[in-house]
Amino acid sequence: MDDFSQRKLLSAACHGAIFFSSTIVSIGIPIAILLVSDDPVVKENAKESINFHINLFLYAIVFIILIFVAIGIPLLILLGIASLLLPIIAIVRVATEPQTPYRYPFILRLL
Repeated sequence: MDDFSQRKLLSAACHGAIFFSSTIVSIGIPIAILLVSDDPVVKENAKESINFHINLFLYAIVFIILIFVAIGIPLLILLGIASLLLPIIAIVRVATEPQTPYRYPFILRLL
């Protein structure tokens, strides 16, 4: 397998891990890829995926608290839509442009 094929596969696996479940497995896959891979682009994609997972969790907590102010439910719906669409966009982007890591919009980069 050539370098670009492996890069595409590992980067797509990082971003697509959110579709496996919303538990430890979905964040464990990018962590494992981050620790195993030597490719700097794959490492950046793994970090970005981990940041996205953490941000989704933090946004969900804030939006659940905001349910009592009556704005939380629409925000949770938007968060659900974003959690489905943004990883799909990321997978398509890393498949078409394997030389550049994907950056999610509207997230805090903690790693």
